[in-house]
Amino acid sequence: MVDERLLELIAGKREGVLATIKPDGRPQLTNILYVWDAETNSARISTTADRAKARNLLRDPRASLYVSGEHFWAYAVADGVATVVGPTTQPGDEAGRELLSVHSAFYGALDPDTFFQEMVDNRRLVLNLRVEHTYGLALEQPPG
Repeated sequence: MVDERLLELIAGKREGVLATIKPDGRPQLTNILYVWDAETNSARISTTADRAKARNLLRDPRASLYVSGEHFWAYAVADGVATVVGPTTQPGDEAGRELLSVHSAFYGALDPDTFFQEMVDNRRLVLNLRVEHTYGLALEQPPG
């Protein structure tokens, strides 16, 4: 079940904590920046292929995204399954274009030629976390 008020909180932010599953079953938490895709109810995250979150999601695609609101009593957690696009291996390939879209949302217009080569050199990829379930609190004001 997806709660629309919680989805609005997630869609209105760009910073969160991504939880993936380590090989031993414990959670691995990472502060991340994300771009919200309202058409697919997905958070798009840029990372490198050697990061724990990428390796964990290739092994087990289940993940959760925690996003805090304006105060302690406002937060949302989005559970879902992530797909991995990349890593980019050729300047301008599908993963590179996806990365350009994500990075442009944060940093504005980028020089594609320089950007694409940097992404290949850094072995970057995009994680797409499609939200299947949400939970949390969306109180406008703290209680009391």
